[in-house]
Parts: sequence; C-alpha cells; structure tokens
Amino acid sequence: MTVSRATCLLALFVLVGCGGSGAASSSATAAPPVETRPPNGAGQAPAFAGQTRAPEMKAGVAYQTTVVAEGLEYPWAIAFLPDRRMLVTERVGRLRIVDAAGKLSAPVAGLPAVDARDQGGLLGLAIDPAFAKTRLIYWSYAERNGDVTNTAVARGRLAADGRRVEDVEVIFRQTPAMDSAKHYGSRLVFGRDGTLFVTLGERSILEGRRQAERLDGTLGKVVRINPDGSIPADNPFVKSAGARPEIWSIGHRNIQAAALNPATGRLWTVEHGARGGDEINIPAAGKDYGWPTITYGIEYAGGPVGAGITRKAGLEQPVYYWDPVIAPSGMAFYDGALAPAWKGSLFVGALSGQHLVRLTLDGDRVSGEERLLTELGARIRDVVEGPDGALYVATDSPQGRVLRLTPKG
Repeated sequence: MTVSRATCLLALFVLVGCGGSGAASSSATAAPPVETRPPNGAGQAPAFAGQTRAPEMKAGVAYQTTVVAEGLEYPWAIAFLPDRRMLVTERVGRLRIVDAAGKLSAPVAGLPAVDARDQGGLLGLAIDPAFAKTRLIYWSYAERNGDVTNTAVARGRLAADGRRVEDVEVIFRQTPAMDSAKHYGSRLVFGRDGTLFVTLGERSILEGRRQAERLDGTLGKVVRINPDGSIPADNPFVKSAGARPEIWSIGHRNIQAAALNPATGRLWTVEHGARGGDEINIPAAGKDYGWPTITYGIEYAGGPVGAGITRKAGLEQPVYYWDPVIAPSGMAFYDGALAPAWKGSLFVGALSGQHLVRLTLDGDRVSGEERLLTELGARIRDVVEGPDGALYVATDSPQGRVLRLTPKG
C-alpha cells in the first residue's frame, strides 16, 4: 500500500538565504504559520521572535509512504540493528524484530514484566553503539511494585537467533515511585561519549509535578548514566549533597522525544505541555527548564498553572513551543542524502496533531515549520532516519504500522 502527497505549494514570499549551521535548503519557501487556532495561553507572549508559530516553510519535496510492517499493537519505538533489521517495541509489552521483507518476528523472550496500563508499557529503545561486539540492547518500561510504578531501564544481550534477550539487568529505576500510570517519559539516547541519556516524566499527578524542580528525586528530569548504570563523574550534581547524582537537567514535564543533533552532538528533547506549552529544549548540564514554575500553557481544566508566568530569572526558555499542543512523540534530525532538501531538518511526530512536523533550523533556532503526513489521519509515535536515508515512522494504534517515507520519483 502506497500513499503519496506533493508538498510543493505556492507561498506568499521566498525565504532569502536560510543561513546558519544545519539550515535546510535555501530554495524552501515561507508563508504565514501553519497553526491558525487561537492559543490556549491567552495573553501569553513568546520570549523572543520565532519561539512559536514559525512561518510555514515548505521544502518542496514530493514524498511517498510505503508500509513496511503492520499489525503492531501500539508501537512505541523503532531502532535499527547493524544488519538493517528493525527492533520495534509495542507498548503492550512485546519486542519485535522486523526483517527486510517486513515480516514480524514472534515476541522476543526474556524481558522483565511490564505494566501496560494507561500510558505505561514497553517504551523507549536504544542499540549499544558497540552492538557488533556486545549485542546489547537497552529498553525502558513501566515497572509496577504493588500500588506504585516507576520508569525503569534494562539492558540485555540479543541472542544470535533473535529469539530472546539474555543476561538481563535493570540499570536504572526512577525514584520515587508513584501511584500513577502516566508521564513515564522514556526516550533513550546515547551521547557521543558513550553515556546514556534517559528522559523521565513527572508522572502527571500533583505530588510528582512538585518534584520536577527538586534534586532529591528523578521525576521530571533528564538523567545521564553509564551503560552499566553507574554515574558519570562529570555529571553536574555528583558533588551536591542531597542531590541524585544521575541528574542532568531538571524542570521537565513529560519528554517523549529526544535525539542528538548531528551538527553539534548536543541532546535535543521535546516534551508534552498541558493545554499548550509543548516544548523543544536543548538540555544543558545542571539547568532548570521551568516546569511547573513557568510554562506556555494552562491547566487541562482551565486556569493558570501555578502563578501563570512564562519566564523567570534562572529558568531556561524553550527553543520553540506549540500552543495549542500537537502532543509530540519521537524525533529525528535528518542527515541523509536521499532527500537533500531535508538535510538539517528536525522531524517530530505528533499524536493529537496526527502529522509529522518538519522544522527548518537556523543554528539552534527554528525558522520554519511544515506538516507532513496529514493525509494519513494517524497518530505518529516515533520517527527515525534509517540506514538507507529514508524516514521511518510508527503509527500509534491497535493496528499500528511502520511506514517508510521517501522522496517521490
């Protein structure tokens, strides 16, 4: 099954020179913002020009999508093995291997028990950078202990026949555990230095929200650990009394997208806001990204979050935000050669938005936004660049699919 859509339309004016590292093709065109709905945060103003509602900027790439695999139950994460087979997590607790022909393996055996209620389940996925030698894979999941749950990260060796993982060990557990089945975060990203970043939600409930900016727990944080779960000596709070030494950055809500920028090697993340305030951040060591003290959004029930402020001295501003929300999940920087006009773009999946966002970057700033795959009417849970230079996206549904997105023609 193939779906195609030409994305080159007339725009109101031509962008003159994108400039900056990582900028997309200068032949792109710009127009008013894609988003036309009124913001939920009425009266809120961005901290700088272009922080939200960047102009619509089309790369002029006609694309096509091809179904690679189907029949997946709420697929959550995709990762490629060195032999180009895919690993895919299903939120209900299954890990699958997808071969080149799109055939799904039987569920890989040996994983720990997963709590798949509500937003929980088998979630993030990463392949050891030295997989050819170690055969190690890493995954995050919701772990239950009585009435409370937490995000956990485990690793294990994928057997040569792919049927099971062996020597499984849990290398990280979020603390404190909470009586909540939401906001697990759970993206896993290896840094260039071999350390592992883990994104963690604040579990949604007020008790967890209050801890997002505290240092004595790991709710609402990005943490950085070594592959065996030990703590890197250069983490920002290693020598701070009372602080969890694995913490990298604080003040996050629910980070469900993370990737390294290939131009800089720095971690970028995207987190869910409430009603408004989906944020792109570049988490730096020891910095506070403000949740719940500052946010570009409001409570689900209406009314301000806390004092209703969007900025405060000492708290970091997002690189970009959406209001109303798109519910971001999964992100990838495009660094391939298959679609030169996409080079340097940042792609972000949208759940409630039911599209794939393409952002034009000018250094660390967003200068344009394009929305792809709107014709599918599908929740996009993950997006990765494959070894062939195509984009691969996972659709979030009981009959989820993995789709391959390539230039047309």
